[in-house]
Amino acid sequence: MQEKAYRSVVKTISWRAVGTLDTIVISYLITGSLTMAASIGSIELITKMILYYYHERAWNKMSFGRYKATANDYNI
Repeated sequence: MQEKAYRSVVKTISWRAVGTLDTIVISYLITGSLTMAASIGSIELITKMILYYYHERAWNKMSFGRYKATANDYNI
């Protein structure tokens, strides 16, 4: 089963929201500056969303770890 591109976009955005909050908290703990932490988080948000999207699309083209369901497979 393949995923549509918009699914990858939504997954990218939701994961980056979590990741960026993590980066901002860690940056704040290290620097003690909320401005610096927000700046680091903002840059990281953009670059990692782009990288993740292309990573996700590349994985979607691979058959590694996938299989086609057969008529004998049990579905719930």
